[in-house]
Amino acid sequence: MLTILQALLLILGVLRFFVIAHFIMSWLIRFEVLNIRQEFVGQVWYGLERILDPIYSRIRRIMPDLGGIDLSPIVVLVGIEILRIFLINNMSAFI
Repeated sequence: MLTILQALLLILGVLRFFVIAHFIMSWLIRFEVLNIRQEFVGQVWYGLERILDPIYSRIRRIMPDLGGIDLSPIVVLVGIEILRIFLINNMSAFI
């Protein structure tokens, strides 16, 4: 059972990395530091979009429209941290 906990924590860590990378790339693309017409940047960007858009779209449906501000990555990061803390605090149930 401890292996399941470790696997869940690993998945949450990878998801957290993807959200942070997507967030940073969105700012770099917006300020024209990165160009999505470059092959590698475009592949990474669209790959992250395909991975994270199902998560973001559910949160965007619940949250009110704030104009051009998208807070869904922050909500996802907070949710990941809450889930990680919950798993770590209940580790005794997995042993």
